[in-house]
Amino acid sequence: MNVYITGIAHTPLGRHPDLSVKQLTEQAVNNALADSGHGLEDMQAAWFSNVRQGQMEKQNSIRGQCALNAMGVSGIPVFNIENACASSSSGLFNACMAIESGMFDTVLVVGAEKMFYPEKKTEMMNAFFGGTDIHLLRQTWDFFCRQETDPAIRERLNSPGAWNTQSFFMDIYAAMARQHMRTYGTTQRQIACAAAKNHAHSTMNPLAQYQNDMSIDEVLATPEIAWPLTRAMCAPISDGASAVVLSSGRVLSEARRQRAVRVAGIGAASTVIRDIADMDRHCVHLAAQRAYAMAGITPQDIDVAEVHDASSFAELLQIENLGLCPRGQGGPYTESGATSLGGATPVNVSGGLVSKGHPIAATGLVQIHELVTQLRHEAGARQVRGARTAVAENGGGFLHYEDAAAVVTVLSNRL
Repeated sequence: MNVYITGIAHTPLGRHPDLSVKQLTEQAVNNALADSGHGLEDMQAAWFSNVRQGQMEKQNSIRGQCALNAMGVSGIPVFNIENACASSSSGLFNACMAIESGMFDTVLVVGAEKMFYPEKKTEMMNAFFGGTDIHLLRQTWDFFCRQETDPAIRERLNSPGAWNTQSFFMDIYAAMARQHMRTYGTTQRQIACAAAKNHAHSTMNPLAQYQNDMSIDEVLATPEIAWPLTRAMCAPISDGASAVVLSSGRVLSEARRQRAVRVAGIGAASTVIRDIADMDRHCVHLAAQRAYAMAGITPQDIDVAEVHDASSFAELLQIENLGLCPRGQGGPYTESGATSLGGATPVNVSGGLVSKGHPIAATGLVQIHELVTQLRHEAGARQVRGARTAVAENGGGFLHYEDAAAVVTVLSNRL
């Protein structure tokens, strides 16, 4: 692809009740523009991603126009993208297509999210249900109940109203984890290894929501959310915004080329109607294959990865889907230290969603921010030595028994 990232930024992640979507957006956009050397007047189009504002503030339909116009964006086309947790990476996908088509030369992609509304706690949690088919909540729950072999867990899952709790998504992740454990022998401690690794990584990321080191035993000792997942294995509620400036190689100046990172490949997919055991047709695996083919790489070429660990089990699953390790070996591969900083293929050196934070619609570009920083060799203490090729996996929502949306992006500093 002839598309380059010339500017990146994201706000500090955390709970920011006093900051609005507009304020978060302005901070991220201005910093990305400063990083690129461009002005707002240079942007020819913008893609804006948000999931929660419509549900929580009743701001529907023109969220991007409202947030960007407030900071001076005028006249250019603004496209609103909502695709669950994969929203801003989906915006990136569409912006890359627009540049590749020759329609635009320099554009802006933004993800902004407010999830924390202390005065609306019930609405905050109920909003998660919108990330799956609300007409299939009971059927989805019953499907995973039928897979369960532990009598005690099965009894809890089948208790009246259990499927309609606020932990629905973590219960589903936990059910997937237990299935992986039964099939491949994955252990709870291996899942905790991924969480502990990411909490350690986040201590080196000044923009992370949590910056506290945790041992494997400390992760296991945090309160249980849904076995085998404990609280330290689950992503927190986060506010934040991220922004990226993209330019075509047609107009890339020599000065900007010095710190530009190329979008070498990008692939997307949605839920596959398949047998649950046919993991080679998992939507993330398909998106990865498409991105790798476009970039002309194999998994062995990847130096650093950011994956969507909304739960720490998801990291084990997604490194398998990306081909970073064989199917079923996500647990042992992580436990070996291969995905830690200094390992064979460092994963989530930003701290991952479980520690860095997970501001839903902004998360995809937050991942891109980390990887661009790595490929510029500007990551400081968390720098992956010699990083040349990076991959981001961003999943969104849940349908049947996998992600509803998946975007995989390959970045390269080989210009």
